[in-house]
Amino acid sequence: MTTTTAARTTPHRRVDAADWPSLAQELDEHGCALTPRLLTDAQCEAITRLYDREELFRSTIDMARHRFGSGTYRYFTHELPEPVAELRAALYPHLLGVARDWAERLGRPAPWPDTLEEWLAMCHAAGQDRSAQILLRYERGDWNALHRDVFGDMVFPLQVVIGLDAYGRDYTGGEFLLVEQRPRAQSRGTVRVLEQGHGLVFTTRDRPVATRRGWSAGAVRHGVSTVRSGLRRSLGLVFHDAA
Repeated sequence: MTTTTAARTTPHRRVDAADWPSLAQELDEHGCALTPRLLTDAQCEAITRLYDREELFRSTIDMARHRFGSGTYRYFTHELPEPVAELRAALYPHLLGVARDWAERLGRPAPWPDTLEEWLAMCHAAGQDRSAQILLRYERGDWNALHRDVFGDMVFPLQVVIGLDAYGRDYTGGEFLLVEQRPRAQSRGTVRVLEQGHGLVFTTRDRPVATRRGWSAGAVRHGVSTVRSGLRRSLGLVFHDAA
C-alpha cells in the first residue's frame, strides 16, 4: 500500500477502531456519544478549505434569513469529497446495529439495509434525492436554533457532527445542545463540547426511553449555543437524503 493510500484510509480505520459497544451504551443513556479522534488537525483544516469551493455545493443557507439562528452552512452535492464520503460510509455499518435495536424496542419497522448504497437508493426512489451533507460555519454571535434534520419519510435515526476547530483555542461558546422531551416529564438538556477531529453521534428525531409501561419514544432536538468568540466550523453527516 502506498503512503497516499494509507493516509486516505486512516479515517476509516479510526472509525472501525472505536469502542462501539461503549458508544452504543452512551447513546442509550444520553442520546449522544463522542467518538475518539477521527481526523487529524491537518485533515480538519483541509475540510474547512472546501467551504470556498463553490462547485462542491448545491446550495448555501443563511440561517438568519430563514430564522434558523445565525451563521451559514452549505450542502454538498452528491459528488462528495473523498474524506467526507469515506467517513459517512465507514460510520453507517457501526450505527446500523443501534438503529435496528432502537426500532425493535419501539416496535417500529427497521427498513435500513446492510449497506449505505442500498439505503440511499431507497431514499431516492421515495423522492429524497438531494444530498444532506453539510459544512457549517459560525462566527462570534452566531447560533443554531433547536431543530431536527428530518427531510421526509425516509429517516435514519442517528447522525454525526465532526468538529473542525479547537474549542478554547479557535473559538469559545458554541457548545452542542441536545434537548429531549421525556414521556410524561419535563424536558432534559445535554451540553457537549465538540472537540476538534472528534465526531459526536446523536439522535436524529427520537430514541427509546424506558418507562414503567415499557419503551416510549423520547423526541429530541439539537442546536448550537451562541459562539462567544472566534470561528467554529463543523462537518455534518446525515445518513438519509433530502426531498
